[in-house]
Amino acid sequence: MLKTIFSTCLFFSVVIARHEQYEGYALYEVTITNEEQAKLIKQLENQIPVDVWTHLVPGNTGQILVPKDQRKEFQNELSAIGIEYKIETDNIREQLLLEDELLAAASKNRNGFSSRIGLSFDTIHNYSVVDQYLVDLASQYPETVTVVSGGRSFEGRDIKYLKISTTNFEDRSKPIVYLESLIHAREWITLPATLYAIERLVIDVTEQDLLEDIDWIILPILNPDGYEFTHTENRFWRKNRATNYTDGDSCLGVDLNRNFGIFWGEASSVNVCSETFHGWGPFSEPETSVVQNILAEYGSRIEIFFDIHSHGSLILYGYGLGALPPNALVINYVGVTMAHAIDNVKWDSNKDYTVGNVYYVLYAASGIASDYALGIGIPLSYTYELPSYRGNSGLNGFLVDPEFIEQAGFETWEGLKVGARYVRDLYKRRHRH
Repeated sequence: MLKTIFSTCLFFSVVIARHEQYEGYALYEVTITNEEQAKLIKQLENQIPVDVWTHLVPGNTGQILVPKDQRKEFQNELSAIGIEYKIETDNIREQLLLEDELLAAASKNRNGFSSRIGLSFDTIHNYSVVDQYLVDLASQYPETVTVVSGGRSFEGRDIKYLKISTTNFEDRSKPIVYLESLIHAREWITLPATLYAIERLVIDVTEQDLLEDIDWIILPILNPDGYEFTHTENRFWRKNRATNYTDGDSCLGVDLNRNFGIFWGEASSVNVCSETFHGWGPFSEPETSVVQNILAEYGSRIEIFFDIHSHGSLILYGYGLGALPPNALVINYVGVTMAHAIDNVKWDSNKDYTVGNVYYVLYAASGIASDYALGIGIPLSYTYELPSYRGNSGLNGFLVDPEFIEQAGFETWEGLKVGARYVRDLYKRRHRH
């Protein structure tokens, strides 16, 4: 009896302590009207330790998470430069605990769509569950699926990807579509969106041409250390968990999407504490080296590259410093076509997707994955920013309401299909002559 009471008390103490580092943090909605205000917000990021969830562009509303002891200064600074704001969530920790509760309940009830090999699409699965799922998938569907270990993360976790093909990647008349997610650890909704694509290609195949005519490389968890850390310690962790940049543990990790070998260091941070710290050199991190090696091996047949992020309802293309590739009109056309396909099935309350160059739609960025793919000759390369789904629970931003997990997969798949079929048709015409 005493043992039971002790165990119960221990459980509740852990629950109470969870997310305590975010007690009193407020999530602000901020609206700017011109470029000057956008620059001032950027300067403010360097003055106050705020976490910008959606980068601000004139005419749009963005989200900024502010620590409890910085809220007054933050509000004063915004008021001084005439920027409108409102507090969306007064204590983000309450939202974090609600996310835990809803995901746990969904996992227990299993009301949503489930894979025939046991993966449900009504909750968020951790690294070990997904890692085993990939192994099981290859075991049960050996005629189409091969699981490959691309390498190990900084902390030694296996970074697996799937090769999906009816011809074992031996038919060179077929293009390859490359898809990756979770380069940024906190962007949880991107994982089920990627896993949904795997399900539609392997298990619940409703469009056989996408499997027969195309080879696929899908890497669901590029940043396994950071992702696992978001489940155990810090839900809003973004970077990997590299410890070889500082003494101690105050400023760990590299932004993997600033670590690729293109324009490296030109629009990212040298500050190890920054969320966009780029590391000591291009491909200094084992995780980005995995992608580099995959593209080196298969790049001659990869016709389209997808890097899935959240959030913002955006389809972005390079280059991140503003220059446009020679085929920019084609890239934009395919992007708009994919966006229309998603908009036709999107959740009613979500805004339509915006398509454009990352520099002009968002901000300058360098060393990013999609730019690297474009730079080595992959014709079409995109960064998807999935929507911020908001339901009755009020959860949005990086926080996931299980009500929208399957919907995110369904919507994203509609866009991916359009891009895949475009390169399939183009590749066929090119190799016919």
